[in-house]
Amino acid sequence: MAFKYLVAPRFVPPLDKSYRPAVLANHKYLEAVRNSAEAVPLVLALERRDGTRSRFETVVFADGHPDAEQNLYYVERILKFLLWQRGGWKIFVGGPQAIGEYIHQVYAIGGARDFDCRLMSKVYGNPFTVVACDAEQVPVASETQKSLGRHLDGNRIGFDLGASDLKVSAVVDGEAIFSTEIVWQPREQTDPSYHRERIQAALDLAKSKLPSLDAIGGSSAGVYVNNRPMVASLFRGIPESEFGRVRSMFVEIGEAMGVPLEIINDGEVTALAGSMSLEANSVLGIAMGSSEAAGYVTDEGNLTDWLNELAFAPLDYSPEAPVDEWSEEKGVGANYFSQQCVFRLAPSAGIELPLDVSDAEKLKSVQVKLEAGHKGAEQIWQSIGIYLGYTIAHYADFYDIEHVLILGRCTSGKGGGLILEGARAVLSAEFPDLADQIHIQLPDEKSRRVGQSIAAASLPDLKG
Repeated sequence: MAFKYLVAPRFVPPLDKSYRPAVLANHKYLEAVRNSAEAVPLVLALERRDGTRSRFETVVFADGHPDAEQNLYYVERILKFLLWQRGGWKIFVGGPQAIGEYIHQVYAIGGARDFDCRLMSKVYGNPFTVVACDAEQVPVASETQKSLGRHLDGNRIGFDLGASDLKVSAVVDGEAIFSTEIVWQPREQTDPSYHRERIQAALDLAKSKLPSLDAIGGSSAGVYVNNRPMVASLFRGIPESEFGRVRSMFVEIGEAMGVPLEIINDGEVTALAGSMSLEANSVLGIAMGSSEAAGYVTDEGNLTDWLNELAFAPLDYSPEAPVDEWSEEKGVGANYFSQQCVFRLAPSAGIELPLDVSDAEKLKSVQVKLEAGHKGAEQIWQSIGIYLGYTIAHYADFYDIEHVLILGRCTSGKGGGLILEGARAVLSAEFPDLADQIHIQLPDEKSRRVGQSIAAASLPDLKG
């Protein structure tokens, strides 16, 4: 379905001329709806565990309006974003009947969003369900928050599991006395022993730097419940018949090492790291590593039970947008704020990536060119900066944001400054109100690379 409200941005990524920011298209569509005198309410609700529920309200064209068909694209993209931001297994679509019928068709096993339906069913342990109804029949929101982390006492290990490297830190009373990064390739592995042995070796290395060990905290891409991974891209190669060994892995490691161990989504730790380093709340943390990881700290300084898996949330509505290798979806964050983006843009930048090396080494080879002043390499990070500016404005339609902290391997060195410069320029020119409200920041160089593992160390409460 062609969406007629696509807008060419004022700031064009130098290596991606076809880019069409979601935020500009959404705003243009909503402007047309509100100016039509035929706007009707559309309410979406997403139910998660234990009856927790998010609600999102917007407006659409009334049935019979010449552009009513455009509602379908807009609502489907909004729901796709909400699913990966907030999560849910039961979706209420309150509004015009045609929209509810379309969403029911698209978000079904065997439908266009089969991946989303299967994954959400796995995360929440219920069949994915769409309920079409009138707007006034959509149930009320029922959100929850939790206080987590910020415990700095004692001798701790923090770790962060990325798709190309494993970061680990030894932390004493809130100060990292040792940090390192270990290259690994977890996604291709089919035997859980590979993951178990390398994680254990990294923890043993960090433990050897401490006088004693009181607690372990970790972060990883994926959805974790009670220290057990429900879905995680790092373990995508593990057969379902062997996944039980993965699900119990971290519980068993904590028991074997005799200390409290907590592991949560890496995006949540990114946000926690941002909140701790900035000493502020309403923080969106974005880690640009093997993929995009994001997390959010509320105005009260707490975490939510949302997914915040923005790597799979749409941000580019261009028909030519790149396709994510796992979800097979166009225009999602993983291809814009990660080393995957660097690799995608490298050919257009005139850069040939080395063969038969790890992804971490491929990224480093491009960063070496960036530091040497290679024009094409600079254009890669300038493009990422433009992406980020428009995407922060997009995220601001779904989060209350005062601070954005960006970190991760892709922000190291000169690249971080170029990303920051581009994002600020876009916000200042295109979204001046947001530019005054939202502060985008980088941590120091060391924290950009290992900040998540250090923040992760603060997760267990020794007094609990």
